Amino acid sequence: MGKFRLALHQSCKNAHHEGKRDGCRTFTAPFNVKHPYEKNSATPTSGWTFLTHHAHVIILLTGEGDLPLREVASRVGFPERAVQRIVADLEAGLVLSRTRVGRKNNYFVNSRAMLRHPIQAHRCVGDFLKMVYA
Repeated sequence: MGKFRLALHQSCKNAHHEGKRDGCRTFTAPFNVKHPYEKNSATPTSGWTFLTHHAHVIILLTGEGDLPLREVASRVGFPERAVQRIVADLEAGLVLSRTRVGRKNNYFVNSRAMLRHPIQAHRCVGDFLKMVYA
């Protein structure tokens, strides 16, 4: 059983919380969950999946933000280069932030970032993650 964490950063400035800067704080969910991308879990070998590649990376980095991208790629079953592009997209969209700690990167998911598609634009990333981990 693992716990997941969400980070709220000062860089988060959107309509969801009327442009207020809430400061940087990290919290751990109040419930224990089994992380969906445990090291030995099976990944789909063929066919389609319900979530996008970006969603898979967000879910994994929410639970384990200190993983190297090579390990992220291995666990989600995507090429490392694709994961690097996804992380760059998420950083550009202020959904993910990276903090350098020595020789490693720590990734934090901005739970207040709004979902981008017009159908889900009234929801934030935190709502999506709560649904996934419920």
